[in-house]
Amino acid sequence: MATPPLSDKTLSVSELNGIARGILESQLDDVWVEGELGNVARPGSGHLYFTLKDARAQIRCAMFRNRGRFLRFEPDTGMRVRVNGKVSLYEARGDYQLIVERMEPAGEGALQQAFEQLKRKLFEAGLFDEALKKPLPEWPKRIGIITSPTGAAIRDILQILRRRFALMEVIIYPVQVQGEESAGQIVAAIENANRRAEVDLLIVTRGGGSLEDLWSFNDERVALAIHHSALPVVSAVGHEIDITITDYVADARTPTPSAAAELVSPEAEILYRHLDSIATRLTATMETMLDTRKQRLQTIRQRLRRASPSATLQQQMLRLDELTQRHTRAIRGRLDAARFRLDALRRSLLAHEPRPAIALGRERLQSLQRRLTGTMHDRMEQARRRLAACENALKHLGPEAVLERGYAIVSDAETGQVITSATTAREGELIDIRFRDGIRRGEITD
Repeated sequence: MATPPLSDKTLSVSELNGIARGILESQLDDVWVEGELGNVARPGSGHLYFTLKDARAQIRCAMFRNRGRFLRFEPDTGMRVRVNGKVSLYEARGDYQLIVERMEPAGEGALQQAFEQLKRKLFEAGLFDEALKKPLPEWPKRIGIITSPTGAAIRDILQILRRRFALMEVIIYPVQVQGEESAGQIVAAIENANRRAEVDLLIVTRGGGSLEDLWSFNDERVALAIHHSALPVVSAVGHEIDITITDYVADARTPTPSAAAELVSPEAEILYRHLDSIATRLTATMETMLDTRKQRLQTIRQRLRRASPSATLQQQMLRLDELTQRHTRAIRGRLDAARFRLDALRRSLLAHEPRPAIALGRERLQSLQRRLTGTMHDRMEQARRRLAACENALKHLGPEAVLERGYAIVSDAETGQVITSATTAREGELIDIRFRDGIRRGEITD
C-alpha cells in the first residue's frame, strides 16, 4: 500500500493505524524471531497470547487456534522459542504485534524440556500405567508396520522376519517419519489399522536420528492414538539410546527395529517343536477317544444281539420244542397206561372166560378205544392249536411282520449292523433302509 504524503491530508487515527498496518504486513510478512516467552495466556477461545522478549525489548504475539493445534509442546513462560509469522498492527488499540504461524523450541535443551513436559503430563493422565499394557499375541499370523517404506528400519525388520519366520504376513502402512505432517500421518495409520482389523499387532518404527528428527514420536496425538488402539502396539524408534514418548505409551518397547522383529516373530524351529507337541497330544487324545468308542460299540453290539428278533425267535422255538416233547411224553404215557389196563382186562377175561363178561368187556374195550381215540384226537388238536398260536405269535414278533406294519429297519451300509439310536448315526454315513418290499440306500445329512 502506497503511503500518501502526510502534508497533503490530515489523517484520522484509524487511517494512520491502517497505513501503518499495511506497511508492516507488506514489508514484514514472513519473519523468524527468537526470544523468551512471557505472559503466556490461552483464553477460552483457544487462541494463544504471549510476549516474546530478549534483554532489551519485547513484542506482543498472537497465535490463533487453527495454527496452535499443530504445536508439538505446551508453551510456558520462560521457555526460549523460535517463531515464524508476520508483523501486524491491531488497529483498535494501535498495538504493534506479531501474528505467529509456527513455533518451535529454540535449541536441543528446549526440545528436551518440551519432552519432559509432555512426559509428565501423560504420566499424570495414566497413559504409562503397566496395567493398561495389552499382551502381545504369542503366534501372530500377520503384523502391521507403520514406518517410511524406504527407510532402513523396514529393511531391517523384513530381513529379520525372512530369517526367523518367512511365513508371517506383513502389511506396511507407509507414513512420513519426520516433518510437520508426519505425526498426523502416523495417527491416521494407527486408526486405519484398527478400523481394518487385518493384523494381529502393530510396530511403530523408524531409524535413529536427533531429538528433532524423532520429534514426531513425541507428539501427544501419536501417544493418544497408541493409547486408544485396540491392537497391541510395539514401539521401535531410533537406536538403543533413543527414548520417545511412544516407548512409554506402547504395549512393548524395543531398542531397535531389528529387536522388534525378533520380539514379534516366533522362531521357526520353536514353532515346529510346538506343532510337534500339539500333534503328539492330539494323536494321544484321538487314540483314547477311539478306544472309548470301540468299547462302547462292543457293548452296543452285545445288547443288540441280546435284544434282536432272531434271538427272541430262537428262544420261542426252543420253548415250542420243549412243549412238543412234553405233550408227546404225556400222550405216550396215557397210551401205555391204556395198554396196561387192556392187558389186565384180557388176562382177566382169559382167566374167567365168561361169554357175557367177554361181550361186556369187548364193548367196554371198544368204548375205551373210542374214548382213547377221542382223547388222543382232542389232545392232538389242542397241541396243533397251541402250535399254530405260537407260530402266529412268532410271526408277529418277527421282522417281516414289523415291516408289514409300516416300519423300516435302518442299518449301516458298510457293516450291515442295525442302527437303533440317532446318536450312533454320523453325518455323511451311508445307510440301508429295509422296507417290506425292498431296500433303499440313503445318507445321513443332519
